[in-house]
This record gives sequence, C-alpha cells and structure tokens, in this order.
Amino acid sequence: MAIAWIMTIYTLNFNYLSYKSTRNSLIHKITGKINLSDETCPLVTIQLPIYNEKYVATRLINAVCTMDYPKERMEIQVLDDSDDETTGIIEAIVDKYEKDGFTISAFHRVNRSGYKAGALKEGLKLAKGEFIAIFDADFIPQRDFLKKALCYFEDSKIGLVQGRWGHINEKYSILTKAQAVSLDLHFFIEQKAKSLSHLFMNFNGTAGIWRTLCIKDAGGWHTSTLVEDLDLSFRAQMKGWKCIFDEDLVVNAELPVQMNAAKRQQFRWAKGSIQVAKKLLIMLLSHRTLPIDTKIQIFIQLTKHIINPLFLIQFLIFPILLLMNYQIYDTALAPALGIVAYLLLGPVTYLIMIRKIWHENWRTKALQYLFMIFYASGISINNSVAIFDALIGKRNEFLRTPKFGIMEKNQDWRNNKYALPFTKTTLLEIFFSAYGCITIAISLLSGNPIFIPLIALQTIGFFYVAYLSIIQSKNNKNTANMYLRSPAEVKLQDVRANDTAT
Repeated sequence: MAIAWIMTIYTLNFNYLSYKSTRNSLIHKITGKINLSDETCPLVTIQLPIYNEKYVATRLINAVCTMDYPKERMEIQVLDDSDDETTGIIEAIVDKYEKDGFTISAFHRVNRSGYKAGALKEGLKLAKGEFIAIFDADFIPQRDFLKKALCYFEDSKIGLVQGRWGHINEKYSILTKAQAVSLDLHFFIEQKAKSLSHLFMNFNGTAGIWRTLCIKDAGGWHTSTLVEDLDLSFRAQMKGWKCIFDEDLVVNAELPVQMNAAKRQQFRWAKGSIQVAKKLLIMLLSHRTLPIDTKIQIFIQLTKHIINPLFLIQFLIFPILLLMNYQIYDTALAPALGIVAYLLLGPVTYLIMIRKIWHENWRTKALQYLFMIFYASGISINNSVAIFDALIGKRNEFLRTPKFGIMEKNQDWRNNKYALPFTKTTLLEIFFSAYGCITIAISLLSGNPIFIPLIALQTIGFFYVAYLSIIQSKNNKNTANMYLRSPAEVKLQDVRANDTAT
C-alpha cells in the first residue's frame, strides 16, 4: 500500500502539470520579440557533438549549413569524438563548406574525456558567438530555426530557448510510435507547464539555444553526470536565468528503431537523473528563495524514475499476497474502486490531454498511448538497473544511442554497423514475463480475476521488450555465444570490428 501511495503521488503530478500546461501560453507571456534581419543577426556558435555517426553526420551538417541565416554570422563547431570512418566523412564535408565560405571547423579529440559534456566544454573555450545552438547528430534543424529561436532573447534574463522534438520516423514501428507519443507528452505537458514559470524547466540536450553568458555564469558544462543538460539547466535557473519552451519551434529527429538502442537511451536518462539528484537536490531544496511548489517539482522531476523499481517490487509482491490469502482490501468493492481510481488518475487523464492536444488526430495518438504503456512497463527493468547503478555510484561510460539514418518505413537497419546486442537485463525481462503469466494464473485460481487485465497489460510489456531485444540483436545467430563472453572480450571484438570496417 505504501508503494501504491508513492506511485499515486507521482501520477497526480502529471495531472497537476496537465492543468498548468493548459494555462501557460507562451504568446501571453512574451511581451516583446526581436525582429531579426540579416543585418541585425547576432553571431551564433553552432555546436554539433558527434561520436561514431557515419549514417547521419552528413545529413546534420548539410541541414545546419542550409539554414536561413547569414553564414558570416554563424560559427559551426563539429565536435568529433569518433574513432571510426565518421571522422573521414566529417573532414570531407567540412572542407567542402569551408571552401564555400562558411566558418566551420572539425575538432577531433583523441580521447573522449567527459564524453559529450567534455566535447561541449572544449568547444565553448573557442566559441566566439553570443549564443550557442546545439544539435545532436540525429537532428535536422529547420531552415528558420535560428531566426525563430533568437527572437526570444530580447529579455536579458532569458538564458535558454528549447525547441520541440519532431519525429521523422514516427510511423516506422510500434516502438517508434510509443517513443514518439511519450516524448510529445513530455514536451506538450511538462515543458509547456514549466516554461517561463517559477517551476524549473530542463534543457533536452539538443534542439536549443543558450545565451553564452548564461552557460558560463552557471558554471559551464560539468562531466560528473550522464545528463549534462539537466545538470546545467538547474544550475542556471538557481542563478535566476529563465528558460523558454516553444512548441511551434520544431526540430525533426530520428527515433531509435532498435529496442536495445532505445533501452540504452532510457538507461542514460534514468541514471543521469538520479546522479543529478545526488549532486544538486539538497542544495536545491535548501535554497532560500525558491517557492515550495518549485522545490516539490524539482524533487519529483529528479526522482521520478524511482517508480520503476517500486513498480517491479509491487509486481513481485502481489501474487505472494494472493497465495497467502492476505486480505488486501477491507471490502469486496475495494478492488473495483481501486482500479477505477487508477484509470481516472492515469489513462483517462492521458486520453483527455491527448484529445486536447491532437484534436481530430487524437484516436491515432490514443492507440500510440497504448503502445507506450507496453513499452513503459517493459522498460521499467532496464530503468531500475540504471537507478541502482546511480545509487551505488557506479560510473558508466556515456554510451550514445546509435542511429542508422532511418527515415522511411521500408528501410532496413539490421546489418548496419552500430546495431547492438542484447544485455543481461533481457534475462530479467524474460523472468518477469514468466512471472506475470504465473500471477495471472494465481489471480484466476484465487478468485481475483478482476486484477487479470492490469497484470496482463504489464506482462505483455515485459514480453514485448524482451522479444524485441532478442530478435533485433546484432548478429542474432551468435547472440548466445556473445552473451556468454566477458565484457572485456566483447569490447575487444568491437574494437577489432571497427578496425576492419575502417
């Protein structure tokens, strides 16, 4: 019951942010915007952190160099930490645009000290721009992105303008549809609710523009966590800087099409949030000038991934209580009332917001929301491992999410170089899939069939994630042998493979 109450509190926070988002209009909050012409455009440094992205690096640089912005007012830094043929691809295209009159340079680091944060930090030392725009390798900025985003910096206290992520391959599979609606709800509800309010909003790591002074005033990029974007955002807002999210400022990006790649991304986000909590939470909660509701939101945002292990604990305990004939509820109506309350606080609220955001398209998004439930249930094991890693202080390498340049539904990626094998976490997913089936049987035999639909929903999620993790694994025929080898042997094989490909 304690776990249920904790999870309910986090669920209620989504309802609160949903309410806030419907009443937080950027149009009403912005009193003045700069009308930029080619003569008044400020100098912007565009940073492109790249690591082994041979399938998308050219696409990104082409998009940046074709933006509707005076090229003499752009300074482009390609921050290349690659150790494969990506470096040669970057050098060729940078040389091409340099000859065309662009101020563009490729900075290649021999080691990945600090990973992405380290690359951004090194680039900042040489940056000349009054503003810093950042795009990850899988993003494709629109031609008018800079002019649209820079118009908000009339207010000298605005330190960050964040754009919304679009999805060039949303319809590729059930997996991409689930990720798309999850990200969309984050932007349309959480980011919109917090934009230009006293609640802290986070930078999403890409598709945004910083005021250079803001980054430096907040202490610059730190390399101590896996989510340098969240870390810097909160430090900047503690200093009094404001952050804006513009839902109409859309930058298309490629969603991970491989389950193992999506799990790697989620792992990094979950672990990084707990790392930032360990680093900043006490400082933020003891800050004298921050309102109480700001502190509550900070606590919830930094600790929200804790619901993953709580969900798994609840999933494990429930059938044991049924076998013990434990009286979970005092009255016969209590289970039905509990499920109704769950539906009203969770899925019903989500569906109401989906209909409000997407209007006539809402039925399609509602189906994607169902896919998101399966995905969120299954991915909870992966995220729980990330939580425990962060809590015990285990340092992990910043493992980037591999992208394959997939834009069309009929494109195949399975033989691409960066495809990932499944990990030991998949064995846990298989265990929870089997455990869910046993729980369904126990619920039926113990006279509690009312719980079967919810348990089945969660069990399908575990099975779905485990199934895709295995069938989408790199070198599927050799997966078992690869799994049995030590991490050092697997890493050595990857190095040899890279050398051969180069």
